Amino acid sequence: MQFLPISKSFFDQLADAASEVILPHFRSSLAVENKDAAAFDPVTVADRGAEVAMRALINSTYPTHGILGEELGDEALDAEHVWVLDPIDGTRAFISGLPVWGTLIGLRHNGKAAMGMMAQPFTTERFFGDGNEAHYFGPGGNRPLKTRRCESLSAATLFTTTPTIFTAEERPRYDAVERQVRLARYGCDCYAYCMVAAGQVDLVIEAGLKAFDVTALIPVIEGAGGVMTSWTGGDAGDGGRVVASGDPRLHEQVLKILNS
Repeated sequence: MQFLPISKSFFDQLADAASEVILPHFRSSLAVENKDAAAFDPVTVADRGAEVAMRALINSTYPTHGILGEELGDEALDAEHVWVLDPIDGTRAFISGLPVWGTLIGLRHNGKAAMGMMAQPFTTERFFGDGNEAHYFGPGGNRPLKTRRCESLSAATLFTTTPTIFTAEERPRYDAVERQVRLARYGCDCYAYCMVAAGQVDLVIEAGLKAFDVTALIPVIEGAGGVMTSWTGGDAGDGGRVVASGDPRLHEQVLKILNS
């Protein structure tokens, strides 16, 4: 069945609904819960409340659509259109008062990431893509997003949330890439991917991700001219080990190292 794109205005409505819930809690003394008994995986009332607000809007506007959300479970995942929601990607940054978290709103069509938005309510920035085009909306002026040329690792800027996300088997492969880049920086979660799309960063390498961490970002990266795959070059839509590159030539170099 042919995909009929959802208007960007509906993504904006979802982002607005999430923002109204989240912003009053940012840089406040809100309580933090831990979702993982074996590690620290924080969640707050802001995460849950924002997802409730977005789900209500989707259910009332597109009742036949499915929803995959980080905090509140799944609805009709076999539907033709499935929304993939992460109300606060980067909750650790959020509870630390750092504005590098974002609301991720992705839309799958027949299982593939088709459209996506990263909204940062505090900076009022939004990054939107449909796989063919990508655009920035915010204080810097609305404009198309375009990745930058970077043919060699020696000229590249690399981001990852933290090297501690990698397993003992993954870490040496990541380190082999990091040793060859010009600059490596840590943190920023979803914001780093948007900087790839904006031509500010060349590469993001991560592992242990879920579908709601990546679905919204794939159409933004690809719409800006970049590439986002698994470490083996496959579909990144379910998360796991992910590489996002601004230049396809750089991407091929990185995949060779990660799989060598």
